Amino acid sequence: MLEVILKRFEKPDEIRTFEKGRFEVVRLGGMTIGRVTCEPGWKWSAHAGRAAGAKSCAVEHVGMVFSVRATEAMDDGCVFDIKAGEVLYIAPGHDSWVVGDEPYVSLHFLGADAYASAEKG
Repeated sequence: MLEVILKRFEKPDEIRTFEKGRFEVVRLGGMTIGRVTCEPGWKWSAHAGRAAGAKSCAVEHVGMVFSVRATEAMDDGCVFDIKAGEVLYIAPGHDSWVVGDEPYVSLHFLGADAYASAEKG
């Protein structure tokens, strides 16, 4: 019989809170899935990067946006918006901030190496 694992974000394996947001984690087999919720006014460089002593996020993101939108600013100067319904890949070396007056919600799919990097900042 094949193994089946069912989990819900209402009962995550781990919850990380940060200024203006939270990261709820579920682990399934060798994959980690995180649901990120960021409040209006959240900005990575101000609310995560400053505490980590970093100017840009060094984590690779693969995921899907579920609510509102955010702006991404890459270290090379490229700036773009991501919005609800979009599946994304964002390379390391970026800043990000919530656009609008509603919470931003997205899922992020992380392998073991990416999750270890995310734990550092």
